[in-house]
Amino acid sequence: QVQLVESGGGLVQPGESLRLSCVASGNIFSNRAMAWYRQAPGKQRERIATIFADSSTSYPTSVTGRFTISRDNAKNTVYLQMNSLKPEDTAVYYCNTNLRTWTWGQGTQVTVSS
Repeated sequence: QVQLVESGGGLVQPGESLRLSCVASGNIFSNRAMAWYRQAPGKQRERIATIFADSSTSYPTSVTGRFTISRDNAKNTVYLQMNSLKPEDTAVYYCNTNLRTWTWGQGTQVTVSS
């Protein structure tokens, strides 16, 4: 059973930055495409960043140029650097494979408010 543990969220003002981390238990990381997702209150969970096994990346237009996903296979960790945060980025952030393979972790709350 893979466990996902997200961390790094918090309360920030618009325009500020945060860096999220997600650690996956077990040595099962390196050949999988990983992704960050977020879920705002009353909305469906959406994928906002993907990193493939070759470290290429993909983002929706809503976060392109502001968010950067990266990975450290040796640490079974995927990161999300979030810059120029906006109030609409407020959500609980999760990681998983790009196919949502594993049981979801608890997520990490990101709140952007002045």
